Amino acid sequence: MIQAEDDLGRPPPSGFVADSRNSPYTAMIGPLYEIPGDDQSRRGFWVLDRHINNAGIIHGGMLMSFADTLLGRAVSNSGAGMAVTLHMTTDFIGPAHLGDWIEGKAGVVRRTRTIVFVEGEIVTRKRLVMTAKGIFRRLARNRG
Repeated sequence: MIQAEDDLGRPPPSGFVADSRNSPYTAMIGPLYEIPGDDQSRRGFWVLDRHINNAGIIHGGMLMSFADTLLGRAVSNSGAGMAVTLHMTTDFIGPAHLGDWIEGKAGVVRRTRTIVFVEGEIVTRKRLVMTAKGIFRRLARNRG
């Protein structure tokens, strides 16, 4: 697996590798990293210039996008297959700054035949930045 570097040439922390399942959107906001096979679906990224708002801290929209990919990956990793976000709530707890390593972990808390409930948290420097909860709808296997 590739341990790609960010725009400034920094590799991710030990165990993290470049996201193996980038979509066009996640490629645009990344680079994002993951720990393959991790039971907490840990993902992360370096805060870059393009992630910063006018207040000089990470943009809430970037954190929400990352949270959505984090929760979605937890759903996928749980064996639920492909799913789409029906609802997501986020709570912003603290800021992150340029150059910070952002790391998230998430897990499924309940699953029905068609719906998956998942929760996660995002930290930097061991400080909580955001919590997120989501409801995902599993996609039908045969899409014709």
